[in-house]
Amino acid sequence: MENRKVIIIGGGPAGIEAAYNLALNNCSVTVLEKEAHIGGNINNIVKLFPSFVSADEIHENFSQKSQHENIKLYTNTDITQLFFENDLWHAKDASGETYTADALLLSTGFKTFDARFKEELGYGIYSGVITSVELEAMFKEGKITTPEGKIPQRIAFLNCVGSRDEKVGNHYCSRVCCINAVKQSISIKELLPDTEVFCFYMDIRMAGQFYEELYRKSQEKHNVNYIRGRISEAAATIDNRVQIKCEDTLNQLPMKMTVDLLVLMVGTEASDGTTNLGEQVGVKGEYGFAKSLNLHGADNLTIKKGLFLAGSCKRPLTLPETMADSRAAAFEILNYLNQN
Repeated sequence: MENRKVIIIGGGPAGIEAAYNLALNNCSVTVLEKEAHIGGNINNIVKLFPSFVSADEIHENFSQKSQHENIKLYTNTDITQLFFENDLWHAKDASGETYTADALLLSTGFKTFDARFKEELGYGIYSGVITSVELEAMFKEGKITTPEGKIPQRIAFLNCVGSRDEKVGNHYCSRVCCINAVKQSISIKELLPDTEVFCFYMDIRMAGQFYEELYRKSQEKHNVNYIRGRISEAAATIDNRVQIKCEDTLNQLPMKMTVDLLVLMVGTEASDGTTNLGEQVGVKGEYGFAKSLNLHGADNLTIKKGLFLAGSCKRPLTLPETMADSRAAAFEILNYLNQN
């Protein structure tokens, strides 16, 4: 493997974990990351569910792995073109530089839904309507306040913003929003124990290990309130709070509630890099995600020789799932290189 080269596009968790496992097997790995730093979306997180482990610890682990002697890491490198020629993969960046290798791994991750497309919820219109990403930024600072700098007395979370929604064209579940709302609700109550917290949901999907326990803890220990129903409209009040209209579908009653902050739990979508590069090489699938050869048994392979996939460029995944998938991708690449 000493003379075999692999290009990995994307320096998030999937890309770095795959690169490290390939490097351990003496592959020469080139990681191309468009941002200034590796880590992808994990850079926007303070603690990870369900264990509340520090995201900084996870990031430091990735940083150490990226320094393996068999890995060349290029940041601020936006890949604009991919092509297969003379039995080699070629990746060209925005400045015209071309990188060449025997195999290529697409690990271009995801982006979060733009909540401005749900105009009825008031994001970008009313200052008290924020996204879960913006709330996480407040956690990084250790201070939760309203736009006026006040401590919020009541906060509402709304799940499934941009997911399971025919109006925006995303019929799928983003899989991480429910548990993320639970995590953020607990974090709010730990910082502001006197603040009322309400979570509005269509279904609470606690499919991961320890997720259900965390959900129960949020109610039993932290008094987080869960309301089955959709918020249909948000509007500003005269004192710059947010009034929401909704329906409690369990009790079949309409509701009005005034909150200091409305947090929109934005779902995940295919990143622009995933969609654009996937379309270029013929592996663009549903909703712009990259399409693998076969979900059962060949999920890291594609219809293209020497082109592999890892992580949430294929579909919404949790971090543990992404890590396992990237190791599987590294194994498939090693197997390919051994046979070619």
